[in-house]
Amino acid sequence: MSASELQEEELEVLRSIYDGDTSFKALSDTVFQYKYGEDGSFKSFIVEVSWPPEYPEELPTISMETFYNHHVIQAVKDAVKTGVLQQAEELLGMSMTFSLFDWVKDNLDSLLADQPDAPVTQTQTPASVSEENVTTAAAPVKEKKENLSKSQKRRIFDRFGANMEKPRGWDWVDIIKHLSQTGSQRKDE
Repeated sequence: MSASELQEEELEVLRSIYDGDTSFKALSDTVFQYKYGEDGSFKSFIVEVSWPPEYPEELPTISMETFYNHHVIQAVKDAVKTGVLQQAEELLGMSMTFSLFDWVKDNLDSLLADQPDAPVTQTQTPASVSEENVTTAAAPVKEKKENLSKSQKRRIFDRFGANMEKPRGWDWVDIIKHLSQTGSQRKDE
């Protein structure tokens, strides 16, 4: 079988296996993503597998550089990528995308051992920041009011009163005119 026939066959198998699985996403016929962990967790990430033209005789491209993975530390990204590439080398010549995703799922705890539960924050502040700059940045910003002329203010007061409440129905659409424009809809039975 040619490489394209093997890819079509594996694509069909992947779609049948992951049918209804929200963690699996096929970005194209040759690029697939699988999300591990729960949404909002700092121990969740996406692995992306891209097939080159000669796949499965050629190693797929493994990527952890998606925007979703911005919170994952580089050591974890490297560990996942090297582990998946080692598995791919063992499975060279065979359909391997499902096996690679499954391997990550099986080894998820060991791969995420170095990943912190909470985001890493910087504890050091730059020396160039002084206390004066901090206090000016915390001052509330005043909103600029709209400049209205005397006659504009009088019209607004006459229309809405002192409390600026708009009368009921001030923005209603003429319902009869609207319905006459849309016409009636027939139901086919």
